[in-house]
This record gives sequence, structure tokens and C-alpha cells, in this order.
Amino acid sequence: MQGVLSGFAVIAVVIGVGYAIGRGGHLGDQGREVLTKLAFHVASPALLFTTLARTDLSVIFSSRLLITALSTAAVAAVFVAVGVVRRWGVGRTTIGALCSSYVNSGNLGIPIAVYVLGDASLVAPVLLFQLVGVTPVALTILDLTGGGGQGPLWKRLLTPLRNPIAVGSLAGVAVSAAGVELPGPIMDPLTLIGNMSVPAVLLAFGISLRGSTLPLRGAERGAVLLAVGLKSVVQPLAAWALAAGVFGLRGAALLDVVVTSALPAAQNLFTYASRYRVGETLAREAILLSTLLAVPVLVVVATLLG
Repeated sequence: MQGVLSGFAVIAVVIGVGYAIGRGGHLGDQGREVLTKLAFHVASPALLFTTLARTDLSVIFSSRLLITALSTAAVAAVFVAVGVVRRWGVGRTTIGALCSSYVNSGNLGIPIAVYVLGDASLVAPVLLFQLVGVTPVALTILDLTGGGGQGPLWKRLLTPLRNPIAVGSLAGVAVSAAGVELPGPIMDPLTLIGNMSVPAVLLAFGISLRGSTLPLRGAERGAVLLAVGLKSVVQPLAAWALAAGVFGLRGAALLDVVVTSALPAAQNLFTYASRYRVGETLAREAILLSTLLAVPVLVVVATLLG
């Protein structure tokens, strides 16, 4: 359990520093917004590009990827269906669907894969699926429904190519697929810039907690409970059912799939919500609660399947 505890400890400390910064007003009234824009427009695209450019894309064709895709689609579809019935709006429903299914495969997934599963590459399928498949689609929806849908059809179809997160992801995949090894003078600065992404996201999240109400006390209570329940309970159960019942995985392979599915909602979802100014409270509370619940959930999963 060292990987689980150390991963959460690192995140908690950085979020706590962000909260202290916000409480002290050290970055001014626009500190959170500046950090969010830095992460969205500069640091995260650089991180995604360098990560994917160095990744072996053969993992795309693994059974783990298909299980991840199916379990993600299943829980996201449940939230979307409820959102349609409750008329939560496209943008808010998109953020909620992401909080229900988009796991923290980077700053939590990698250390947990190393310390709990023994192999950092085991998180690659979910990382690639989210970066290459889920993120461009979700951000395109948010672009189009947030005012980016104005103009001629050809301009609207090119929306993904104007989104820095999607551009960074797709460019990294292209470099990896071409088998090109970029020289140090290109990769080193991008790596340095990309290293700002996770700290900036966590600090912005911590700043956002200053002055916020306790979770589950506002108008978003129902949506937050639904997102957290789907993320923390339904998604790992769906992954287990698919892996064991459909694909016949057993032992370590089954543990790998369920552990990665049980990771909490990713902190960068709050960056997306802040960037598009939709579902910010929903994202903040769902991320916070799913992160707190992930510790006991991962302990139970490791105990039952380990």
C-alpha cells in the first residue's frame, strides 16, 4: 500500500500549499485563473506531447484498453442519461460524465502502478485512451457548446485542431507512430514546461477550495453524488465484470485493470471546468470526494484481488 499512500500524500501536500496561497492572497485575485490558463494552454499540451511521443503505441491494441474504453463509456453514458432527463445542460453534463469516468492516470496512476502493480507501463492504455480518445471529444463538445459553435460548418469541424490539449495529444501520437526520436534541444524544453502542468493544476485546485462551502451542501449535491458513486464504485465493478466475465482475465492482469479503473477523478478536469466556466463546483467536489474515497476503495481492491 506504499504506492497508494505516497501518491495521495504528495497530492494532498500540493493542494494544501495551494489552499494556503489562496488564503494568504499571495497570487492576487487572478492567481487561480492564471494557473488554470498556464496549465491548459501551455504546460498540459507540452506534458501530453512529450508523454505520448515517447510511448509505445502497441499498447493501444491490448485487451486492457478495450476494457477501459467499455467501462468508461458505460459509466459516462449513465451520467449523460441522467443529465438529459434532469436537463442539466450539455456543458455541465459533459463535465459530470468526465468526473464519473476519467481517472487520475498521471500523477496518481503512475506511482500506484509502480508501487502496487510493479510496472509503470500498465497505466499506459488508460492514459492513452483518455488523452487521445476522451479528451479531444469532450473538449470539442465544450468548445462548441461554450460559444465555439458559431461560424461556418468547416470552422466548427476544425474545433479540435484549435484546442491546445487536443493538439498536444495528437501531435505526440503522430511522432510516436512515425517512430521519430526528437533531439534533446526540442524535447528538453518541452519536458521542462510540461513538468509545470501537474503542480499548476493542483495549486489552482487548492486555491479554489478557499472560501468554498463543504461538499454536498449546494445545488450540485445530486450531480456530485451521482458522479462520485459512478467513479468510485460502478466503474471498478464494471471493469471487474468485463475483465473477469468477458475477457477471462485472472490474477495480476485482473488486478491491474480494476486498480486503474478505481483511481479517482483526475484533477485536470477542474482545469477544463474552469476554462469553460461550467460545472466548476461539480468538478471540484467530485474530484475531492472521489480522491478521499479512492484510498479505502484501492485497499479493498488490492486485498480482494491481490
